Amino acid sequence: MNTSILQEEYVSSGHVACPGCGGALAMRYALKSLGPRTIIVMAASCWSIIDGPFPYTSVAAPLLHTIFEAAASTAAGVKAALDIQGDKDTTVMAWAGDGGTFDIGLQALSGAAERNDDIIYVCYDNEAYMNTGIQRSSATPLGAWTTTTPAAHFKDRPKKKMLEIMAAHHIPYAATASIAFPDDLMQKIKKAAGIHGMKFIHIFAPCPTGWRFPSSLSIKIARLAVHTNVFPLYEIENGMRYTLTVGSFNLPVEKYLRLQGRFAHLDEEWIQIIQRNVDRQWETLLKKAME
Repeated sequence: MNTSILQEEYVSSGHVACPGCGGALAMRYALKSLGPRTIIVMAASCWSIIDGPFPYTSVAAPLLHTIFEAAASTAAGVKAALDIQGDKDTTVMAWAGDGGTFDIGLQALSGAAERNDDIIYVCYDNEAYMNTGIQRSSATPLGAWTTTTPAAHFKDRPKKKMLEIMAAHHIPYAATASIAFPDDLMQKIKKAAGIHGMKFIHIFAPCPTGWRFPSSLSIKIARLAVHTNVFPLYEIENGMRYTLTVGSFNLPVEKYLRLQGRFAHLDEEWIQIIQRNVDRQWETLLKKAME
């Protein structure tokens, strides 16, 4: 890890995230990348609680809480107000979970992308509605347990391809990132800050509570998601140019699944089904990256 990322802190120790929370670490890295000239627009999510009770806050940046579905549209409004004031130096970052991005906030997000609003939209993805009881979202992966997809009726649909949806809008920049690869994550956010128009960053953020694993394994699980090709790290420029930014070890997906209680019910047949799905998606991504 680059030691320079340790020099400034914009997230205090007073936040109330669960131990091992990937979302808390994602915010820490994001604000290290952007610095104090940042306004955060935050949709209802785990981070609405993590930030702390009003009138306190654990982030050293102006923060505007908004309703579940409106992170992108509210951020666009904040950016428009800054433009009217002649402020070209402040970055506006919308911050939402997978529920507020893949599901409830998709309409506003699509609108902001179609207009090419000059904001950075970050989705910290813990693959379910964790703050309200671990209900499934369209980011919940195939085979996973949640409270609304219990083990006997686990989720039988694949995870929505959110980055491909954003790429279909032909926005200037879209990328995946992971808390297990902080240099890659921070480089992408810094790159996004230097691009005019809509930018979308999809951060993989494991949740020990909802995924049912010890909090000490958060980084290991996030790293395995990349090295098993479950969550590849890449970027898409102008909806067309694909670039892999971190290599894969092509490890068996079982190494990732077996560390999490939410997949404990899966038998060998289902593990192989998931493996084949991951392999197909990885091969498709490699072809796009070589075009």
